[in-house]
Amino acid sequence: MGGPVALGVFGALAFVALVAWLAGALLLVVAAPQLAAHDLLAWQPVLAAHLVALGLLPPAVTAAAFHLLPVMLRNDLRRPRLLRLVPIGLASGPVAAVGISRNLPFLLWPSAALLTCGLAVVLVELVGLAVRAPRGRTLVTSRVGVLLVCAHVLAALVLGAVVFAHGDRSSLGVTHDRWVLVHLHLAVLGWLTLLIVTVARTLGPMLALAPAAPPRRLPLTELVLSGGLWLLVAGIALGAPVLEVAGAAAVIGALVGFAARMAPLLARRRLPLEAPLAHLAVGAVFLVQAAILGLAVATTEVSPGRALGAYVVLLLVGFAGGMTLGHLGKLLSLSIWVWWPPGPRPKQEDLYPRRLWLVEASAFAVGVELLALGALAGAGAVARAGAVLLVLAAVLAATASARTWSRRPGRTEYAAPL
Repeated sequence: MGGPVALGVFGALAFVALVAWLAGALLLVVAAPQLAAHDLLAWQPVLAAHLVALGLLPPAVTAAAFHLLPVMLRNDLRRPRLLRLVPIGLASGPVAAVGISRNLPFLLWPSAALLTCGLAVVLVELVGLAVRAPRGRTLVTSRVGVLLVCAHVLAALVLGAVVFAHGDRSSLGVTHDRWVLVHLHLAVLGWLTLLIVTVARTLGPMLALAPAAPPRRLPLTELVLSGGLWLLVAGIALGAPVLEVAGAAAVIGALVGFAARMAPLLARRRLPLEAPLAHLAVGAVFLVQAAILGLAVATTEVSPGRALGAYVVLLLVGFAGGMTLGHLGKLLSLSIWVWWPPGPRPKQEDLYPRRLWLVEASAFAVGVELLALGALAGAGAVARAGAVLLVLAAVLAATASARTWSRRPGRTEYAAPL
């Protein structure tokens, strides 16, 4: 069995993610009028989106992956000393976000280089975990799924750099706004959604103390999701609604099938509702709403300019950001519990402020809904009210995480992980 990443590294990554999320939520308050006016290329919404995409998601998802995947893939992270530098590299994400939004190459490229170095270490470690996973033994996650996630992270990162370097100019016959949408979908669906599907098959029942999903021979969900994603982004790039609809249908079909298999298991949970499952439920709702908006743009006369702001809010903030946040606090408490010194250890409920996280999930859900509605309807006051609720949710997430962190053991010599 492999062991999770050191508690100090997990805590540093969580700190970077939560600070970036609080900054992103505050920027959404400033950006609400531009979202309502459908001015999505103004620097305020661009900065807010990238604070979530580059500031929150990379460190939070890295922390979760390094905690879960060594155990699921039955081997250890090979460079524990080098991993201490990963939070420094990923902390440059918010700086890169400022460089992108304000069109400051002198600020963007050094911070992007540092971010790339951090992500390179992450990808090498994750690929190594998948490659070294023992054959002929039961694994509770898919090696293929992990490798596909790493490939999509690399594709999204490279495409993001290319899009910024070309500015507003078309490239390979594809307009700038279409490349941005391809970049967004590779990151949200190919990276985060695929990772959730790959890991949650075991993690969801585990967190709910529900029966595990039955074994399978092939990772069909991961393969169908990836194939649908590439059809979707090809349709977006080429302006081909047929490909867009076909790709979206495959993605939706894969996710619906996954949800149908997981719902009966989670319905038999033996634990009270916690934030990971609450965010999973509302994230699914936001994903459905985003899919409906996207299909409406592809198949009807709905204006892309009007729908795009709400679409990004639902997909990037509501689905990707919410799913990540909901699991971060729980995994932080699990990391503290795993690394507790020898001797009596506290119960999980003593480390995890469940009620505070549920209040956060409620504020987050209402805030995203109002922000998306205001962006779609052109109602600045509604959008700003939603953004204010997201600030409240960010403060609650930071408070709950700080409370968990304050309950860690006072000594620095930890036992080997269980």
